[in-house]
Amino acid sequence: MKKILFITSMVLTLTACNHQEKEYDATGTFEATETTVYAEQSGALITFNVHEGDVIDLGSEIGLIDTTQLWLKIKQLESTKTVYSSQKPDMEKQIAATRQQLLKAQQEQRRYKELVADGAAPSKMLDDATSQVQVLQKQLNAQISSLNTQVHTLNSQIATTSVQVSQLYDQLRKCHIIAQMKGTVLEKYVERGEFVTMGKPLLKMADTDNMFIRTYVTSAQLQQVKLGQQVTVFADYGNNQKKTYKGTVTWISNRSEFTPKTILTDDERADLVYAVKIAIKNDGFVKIGMYGEVKLQGE
Repeated sequence: MKKILFITSMVLTLTACNHQEKEYDATGTFEATETTVYAEQSGALITFNVHEGDVIDLGSEIGLIDTTQLWLKIKQLESTKTVYSSQKPDMEKQIAATRQQLLKAQQEQRRYKELVADGAAPSKMLDDATSQVQVLQKQLNAQISSLNTQVHTLNSQIATTSVQVSQLYDQLRKCHIIAQMKGTVLEKYVERGEFVTMGKPLLKMADTDNMFIRTYVTSAQLQQVKLGQQVTVFADYGNNQKKTYKGTVTWISNRSEFTPKTILTDDERADLVYAVKIAIKNDGFVKIGMYGEVKLQGE
């Protein structure tokens, strides 16, 4: 009788253990959106006041590349624009004399026309006056055309110089190293005073306020996961110390892949799994690479 009671007790214990709810459905590691800041101009780093671990705000200036030569080129081009502007002719003054001569010739033409009509002057005098008007008109047209060409050329040179100045101001702006995101400095590759070239990496930073855990689910679990779904995420500190966060599914892979060896899944016999990203709002305790667990809601 005691033997039967012992067996019954063991069966009930095993049954209770089998029905015990799991604490998590998938596991993974925490990641953050990382970006590398590159030098957009070449020159000596005049300032570079960042250190690994610093939190940098969006739009903060974290360094400055020497701008001396750019400023000198800008000043030179501004002077060149002034010279071009001073060379532009005053068209009205340039053609005033010819225009006055033409008006006088036209008056002579009208006077000889009346005299010839009255028979008081020979027609040759009218022909000469008409020829003089035509000559002066052509001279005036030629002057206007030449002056217009000169003005157009100078305007084109001024416009070209203005574009060059704008390009230099753009290069000048790029000498100011500005943080394009809010984040934490992970790695620093250069120091103040070094000469950097365009495209050289300066530092790496990550958005540690908005992190995510990359986990993997099996085909059986995939039907329980959808974009925007709210789940529970546990940050594992070891020794059964965990911290709970609210997570949101932001990405589900469209293709399967073989189970990564470092990832545990609900079904260890499954060869194919689907990657899932779950975003969390970090309170400063979650670190990149930390191990975590995910409990799917609504199971």
